[in-house]
This record gives sequence, C-alpha cells and structure tokens, in this order.
Amino acid sequence: MKVKYLHTMVRVEDLDASMRFYQLLGLREIRRIDNDQGRFSLVFMAAEGDESAPVELTWNWDGDEGLPSDSRHFGHLAYEVEDIYAMCQHLMDNGVTINRPPRDGHMAFVRSPDNVSVELLQAGARLAPQEPWASMGNTGHW
Repeated sequence: MKVKYLHTMVRVEDLDASMRFYQLLGLREIRRIDNDQGRFSLVFMAAEGDESAPVELTWNWDGDEGLPSDSRHFGHLAYEVEDIYAMCQHLMDNGVTINRPPRDGHMAFVRSPDNVSVELLQAGARLAPQEPWASMGNTGHW
C-alpha cells in the first residue's frame, strides 16, 4: 500500500506570534483554511522549496485553556493513503484500534503504541461510504 507523508499539526495559542516564529525559521504560509462554523484556522507553513512537508498551525479562535501548559501543542502526523478502507482493515487485522473510522471515505485516526495520533487521508476523491466503516463509532480520542 502506498503511503505519503502530509504534515505535522501543532496547536497554537497566538497565531500571529507563532507565524512570526516559524517565519524566522524560514517557513512561509502556503495555505490557510478559516472555518467559521468550527471557529478555528489552519495555517500551513513550509520552507521554500519544501512545500511537501508543512507544519499545520491550528488556532482555536475562542482560545484553548490547556495551552501552553499541557501536551495539546502537538496534534498529529498525517499520511495520505491510496485506499483508506484497505489501510484501516490492514491496521485492524494487525491489532490497531481505529479511533476515528473512515465513515466519510476520506479521513480516519489511529494511535501509535506511544499514543501518537496519526491521521489517515484518502488520496484523491473520497471513497463512497461502505460498511463496516459507515456505521462504526469512535473509540477513545485521537
């Protein structure tokens, strides 16, 4: 199964200050998603010429009480997979819990043995919903 590394996500308390910091490291904004309904922004920053390995800065508009004192800064690793259903089945067959099943044919979350959250995203268009994934509930958190 083909897998492609996508990004690493970190939560930030002050988006402007965080962006300035990453700019000092030589990163620049390459993409932004502002989600009015969810009240958050995702800002992807990468080094010039290395846009395939960005850091995703996640900023909750209404704040995040746990920052900066807890471990919520680090969010997840993200990988693109060629068949999200096949990958999730492969992981389950090998004892991995699917914390957030790919009910939408697009996204799933699992955790490593060290409790690192890993996001799996379907390459290209999302797949049509199919069982057992479509009706599978979440397990734990991710």
